[in-house]
Amino acid sequence: MLKKLAALPAPALALLFLLALLRSPQAALEGARQGLAVCGARIIPALLPFLVLSGLVGALGLADGLAGALSRPLARLFAAPGCVAAPFLLGLCGGYPVGAASLAGLVRDGALTAEEAGRLLPVCNNTGPAFLLGAVGLGVFGSGAAGALLYAAHALAALILGLLGSIGKSRRVQEPLTAPPAPRPLSTALPESVRGAVTAALNISGFVVFFSVLTALAEAAGLLPQTAGALSACFGLELHAARALLTGLLELGGGVAAMDGLAPTPGNLALAAFLLGFGSLSVHCQTLAALEGTDIKTSRHFAGRLIHGVLSAGMVFFAAQFFF
Repeated sequence: MLKKLAALPAPALALLFLLALLRSPQAALEGARQGLAVCGARIIPALLPFLVLSGLVGALGLADGLAGALSRPLARLFAAPGCVAAPFLLGLCGGYPVGAASLAGLVRDGALTAEEAGRLLPVCNNTGPAFLLGAVGLGVFGSGAAGALLYAAHALAALILGLLGSIGKSRRVQEPLTAPPAPRPLSTALPESVRGAVTAALNISGFVVFFSVLTALAEAAGLLPQTAGALSACFGLELHAARALLTGLLELGGGVAAMDGLAPTPGNLALAAFLLGFGSLSVHCQTLAALEGTDIKTSRHFAGRLIHGVLSAGMVFFAAQFFF
């Protein structure tokens, strides 16, 4: 069924979406409400400060100073200019798509080439600790230790992904091809960063709400329950876990909410790690929006997030055997 839907041309998909809206308006309304609730309670409070900080990093010329002593080691590990440490750390602290927005800012300022940013995009675009420790660890599994394990695996998978992407490249710390523009005064940089962060937060919220509506319509049409049942029967997954997987592939927040009540078993923790590493289609769309106006290619991002999810899941499944 999903393959048939993917093969349809865009106008046909738009028509299907319209028909689904007309058929289940109440489900769409409830999905939009749930998406707005997620944005108000989790997305905007967690992301907005880091989006502002990301804008200030570029405007004030803080890219190298922010990462401090980690700049040169990370630059050698990733075979990239030292300024890449800032988006990497911002991504690991702020969550999706702060790392992507920070990379885009460095490209616009001339500190990083679009080709380098495209290679580093799946490495720097990550889930933040607030979401992992709070919403997933404590919120879903009722365990801070589970959240810490998920975050450690997530960060380690990002480092491994960066190392794999640098194979065959020189480990010498590179210099940017063009000199970045002179730092702007705080009186100019702060208002610009806040305006840009608010715009980005609204874009992100729009994608979250849209994919929440899409998930609600799939539920109302019976597509989600039927696919979850088939997945559960084929692979022996709990039905609850199968529904969470399908929901999380569309929208990460909804997938995490759908996992509520699952026990912190190695299998369930690995499922959470995969969803957090992959990010969902909603996150991929948010990333595209964050890169608007740049020449950064996203061809590696989808594959990179998939590899990240598999690496995270494998590490968590192995480690959870000893701790849970």
